Amino acid sequence: QVELMESGGGSVQAGGSLRLSCAASALIGSSYSMAWFRQAPGKEREGVAGIADDGSTYYADSVKGRFTISKDNARNTLYLQMNSLKVEDSGMYYCAADEFPPESPDYVPPLLTPDFAIWGQGTQVTVSS
Repeated sequence: QVELMESGGGSVQAGGSLRLSCAASALIGSSYSMAWFRQAPGKEREGVAGIADDGSTYYADSVKGRFTISKDNARNTLYLQMNSLKVEDSGMYYCAADEFPPESPDYVPPLLTPDFAIWGQGTQVTVSS
């Protein structure tokens, strides 16, 4: 069973940047998609960004233009570069991995919904005004 370990969280002022990393304990196959989610106290877990097995990327509207998801297959590591951080970006950030076999030629994997099989423990991000 692959395990995921997030790192890179911390406290930053609004407008600042952070880079989150998610290291996999073993090789994540090329058929896996990965994503970042976040959860603020009292709120549901929400999708932030996802990267499909073909390299396609997906972002929540709230982070488009500010966050960038990327993956280093050689290092089995997923990244989330977060720029122009806002107070509302605060929360626990989780990475996740799963396979989403295409159901049709125009299938779009649901990478921003928390229906993933493998999850990390999370890393805290706090943005202050």
